[in-house]
Order: sequence, then structure tokens, then C-alpha cells
Amino acid sequence: MNKEPIGAGELPVQERVRNFNEVVSGYQEKDALAEAARCLQCKNPTCISGCPVNINIKEFIAQISKKDYSGAYYTIRKTNNFPSICGRVCPAEYQCRRACVLNRNKTSFASEEAININFLERFAGDYGMRFKLPAAPAAAGSRKASGLRVAVVGSGPAGLCCAGELAREGAKVVVFESLQSCGGVLRYGIPAFRLDREILDYEINSLVKLGVELRNNIVVGRTLLLDELFKEGFDRVFLGLGAGVPSFLGIKGENACNVYSANEFLTRINLMSAYKFPAYHTPVNIGRQVVVIGGGNTALDAARSALRLQMINGIKPDVKILYRRTLAEMPSRRIEIEHARQEGVEFKFLVEPREFKPDEKGFVRGLECLLCELKEADASGRRRPVALEGSGFSVPCDLAIIAIGLGANQVLSSVTPELKTDKHKDIIINPATMETSVAGVFAGGDIVGGEGTVIEAMGMARKASSGILQNS
Repeated sequence: MNKEPIGAGELPVQERVRNFNEVVSGYQEKDALAEAARCLQCKNPTCISGCPVNINIKEFIAQISKKDYSGAYYTIRKTNNFPSICGRVCPAEYQCRRACVLNRNKTSFASEEAININFLERFAGDYGMRFKLPAAPAAAGSRKASGLRVAVVGSGPAGLCCAGELAREGAKVVVFESLQSCGGVLRYGIPAFRLDREILDYEINSLVKLGVELRNNIVVGRTLLLDELFKEGFDRVFLGLGAGVPSFLGIKGENACNVYSANEFLTRINLMSAYKFPAYHTPVNIGRQVVVIGGGNTALDAARSALRLQMINGIKPDVKILYRRTLAEMPSRRIEIEHARQEGVEFKFLVEPREFKPDEKGFVRGLECLLCELKEADASGRRRPVALEGSGFSVPCDLAIIAIGLGANQVLSSVTPELKTDKHKDIIINPATMETSVAGVFAGGDIVGGEGTVIEAMGMARKASSGILQNS
């Protein structure tokens, strides 16, 4: 067995920083076969339990080894409707790859020895897409939900996953989306250089082929209320509302011009095509000295997008990420950190922002900061940063992006008092069925557990679909 993992192809740095084309090109057949051959085919495959949707990883890798690529595709699709998406954006190093028995480095993320399960999943998913393999519904005799009508609110990972699971079981599913395009965070949060829009559109269209109806530009909680969905004849409702309310620092000067939330910045670029201005009349400001505050995947996405916009506009790239902890505590994917560094993003660790400094016209021109040191672990399990008084310094910037997390979408819950929420405004559910305090209404994804990963949202959605079927 070859001990060394097989890497995926990537665009050269100098080419990729000048556009929003997909950076990672994935495996060729020879690469997939070589990587699949590294799998030990364990008697007790711990990688499966590391996957939030419990893909039979052992089986689909074995099928790739035998060149049964369509078989691998359908094995994945038994529990995951979106293999090409998840193969690109899942943080595998924290999940299935971390659980791989070849992972000798038992840290918070997988070591380099672990099988590149995500690249193999992407290979199988892309094979199915390239040869237009249909998304197989459940066997006719096993359909549990014939005649059941379900309204799915929100078209992010949770909503789309729930819709697909129910449609395969014969339910009539209608997805209600407030924006003009479906995809949720997959479309407005994740840049095209990580998830090509043709891939996203293909995967969403596969649901339409299963019979899922998509209704855009409808805000449930404004255009329609929850009880009106039941009056329309829906038997059940699934809420995949997401976490779309940006968090802010609460420091002086935060309302200065050119201080963005990452949510707005990325939505303007990804959903509204600001990077194609003037072809699209939705420009986004881009500065000569950009500062991004945060250490998650969203911060990396914002920083890499800003750098590309600088290059496209002929500006010498100058993008810094400020993070209160160290590299070891950063929750973002290791591959994204490496890509950001390759592209020229500068990382400044153990830094706490204290005050934005605007000019006389109200535009941000700098950020006052303090250095930090790490103390004992906090509730997140990471060491707690403590600012060092007297360590102040200034970081010049004419554009700042705040990427420190998102809160619950409260549009629906604010007008539905019977829908119980917790102190964070996340919807309270029965963990066994994912049913909310309102009978017949289920929920999953970020609106339940707070901001999480795509695959975690899908795991909750699958559980909710089972709850819906059990109650039908």
C-alpha cells in the first residue's frame, strides 16, 4: 500500500488570484484509484461514524477500487443527496478523515496520513454528474410518504437535504426561499472558487427531477405565515431558516463607512455577482488595505475574495486576517488556510480589535488593537484569549470585514410566539424527532444548533425527515 496520500490538482497561484474560478480541480481516475487503494477496508470502519450523514465510506471506496464508479455514486446518494457539493466544502479533516484509522495525529483535525475521503466523494459525485446519472428514488415498495405534502422553508443545506429525503419517499415537497436563487449559504456564503455554481445548480436541479417544487422570493414570516402554510394544505413543515444575522464586535467606530459584515460582503459578491461589475450593477467597495476579523471559514472566504477583487481591479494585494487566538485554535479548514497563505493573505494572531478609526468623512482608516495571551480553555474547548493592557498598536485599513459568526434568523419566530426558542433565539426541538413546539413543524440546521457546517445541517435534516415520516 502506498502510504503517501494522493493530492488533488490545483490552479497555479498567479492564475487563481485573478479570477473566481474553482481552485481545486479534484482527482483524475488514476488519482482516485491510487487513493482508494490506500484504504484498509477496516472491519470496523470508524470513518462512517465520523460522517454526520453516515455515508457508507468503506463501501463506496471499495467500489471506486473496482472501477464501479456509478455504484460508488449511488452508495453515497443513499444518505447524501449532494456528493459533489460535500466533496468540495465538507471539513473532512474534522469529521470522517479525523476518524480514519490511518490518522495517527489525534488532534482536532486529521493528519496527512488519513484517506482523502472528501476527494474520493467528489470524484464519485462528479462522475455521476458527468454521465448524468439520475438521482435514484427509494424503491417503489418502500415509499412511506405517498400523498404527504411538506413545506420546506429555506433552501440552504438543511432545507435542500430534507426536501430530497422526503421526495425520494414519495412526498410532495415545496421549498420556499426568500431570495431569488436557491442554495442558501452554499450560494451566498461560499465563493465560486470553492464551489462552482454549475455544480450547485446541477445538484439543486436533481431535486427538481425528483419532483421538488421551488418557490423563490417568498419570505415565510412576512409573505406567508406558518398557519397559512397549513391552510394551503401542507401536512408538515420543515424549517431550515439558517443563521443569517451577523454578529458584531461592539467596539467604537464599528459603524464607520467601509466596515462590512462578512455576510453582506460575501452576499454582494456571491449572490449578486459584484465581482462581475459593471456587467452586474451590484458593486462592492474594495480597499487598498483590507482587514478581516475572525478565524473561521467565512473569514478565509472573505479574505480570499477581497484579495481577488484587489487583483482584478489592479490594486496591489494587501489583506490581513486578525485572530484573537493562534493557528492551532483556528476553526477554519487547513486546506483553506494553506490556500490563503499561498495567495498572499497575511495572518496576525493573538490580536484583539479595540476601536475603528474613521477619517473626517466617516470612512474607516485604521484599527486600534491590543495583543493577547492565551489562558485556560473556555466553553468552546479552546484556550481563552486575554488582552494585554499597554500592548496597543494600530493597523491601517480602508476596508474592514467582520467575520465572527452569525445568529439565528428571527423573521419567522418573531411573529410566531408559539414557536419556542432558546436564549440564543435558536428554535427548540425534540432531539429524537426534530419536531418543534408547534405540532407538525420540524426544524434543523443552523436555526437549531447555531452556526455549523454544511454536512452537520444535512445530518439534522435527515433526522428531521425521518421524524416527519414517522409522524405521517
